[in-house]
Amino acid sequence: MMIVKEIEAKSILSKSQVYDYALNAYVGCQHNCVYCYAKFMKRFTGHREPWGGFLDVKINAPELLAREVKKKKKGRVWISGVCDAYQPLEKKYKLTQRCLEILVDNAWPFTIQTKSPLVLRDLELLKKAPECEVGFTITTAEDNVRKIFEPGAPPIATRVEALAVLHAGGIKTFVMIAPMLPGAEGLVRMLKDKVDHVLIDRLNYHYADWAFKKYKMQWAMDDEFFSQKGEELRAGLEKAGTACRKLF
Repeated sequence: MMIVKEIEAKSILSKSQVYDYALNAYVGCQHNCVYCYAKFMKRFTGHREPWGGFLDVKINAPELLAREVKKKKKGRVWISGVCDAYQPLEKKYKLTQRCLEILVDNAWPFTIQTKSPLVLRDLELLKKAPECEVGFTITTAEDNVRKIFEPGAPPIATRVEALAVLHAGGIKTFVMIAPMLPGAEGLVRMLKDKVDHVLIDRLNYHYADWAFKKYKMQWAMDDEFFSQKGEELRAGLEKAGTACRKLF
């Protein structure tokens, strides 16, 4: 059962080690990916519910952002660092949409990272943004693997279709294959002509160890797997004309 709580935050733009700022309108994520690095957030939020079982909605996020973009030095905003800005309840709350409107109106650059085709709802808004990019996290080409590690996230095919629509609409697009899971090699064909670049990273956290063991995929946790398959994937993508960079 998902426990949803509406809260009021004190601020919304936080410093980020990836971009200038991170914007998280939600705490928690309905996608419930078993490997998710953001589970560490529970140490700071005090939630006792399992990851994927709670969602705090920062209902005043747009109002905070409208004030902060006037006070802070302009910089690129990462949407989002520790949640998915387009998880299912975004359909109801539209916090991401309202925040994007503010960023666009104030000409702030931003990078969206998601697993949801719901981002297409805001396509016309994205077209008005002078410096935006949209990235999808896609860890494998095999949906049976996706169901194990990303039980609440949208199917792979719908993410790829959304990428194609965004790319055709003139939006800069990228894919994060992170963590690289079994079956990722199939993404070479699926991503061709749909992205501007791809980033590949290995499994860096141990939250999903139990799933690898349960489904007898421990081999996909080894350094040899990431070294060999990561290089094969990079080479395959570049041969297909897709710019690619390994992060390990």
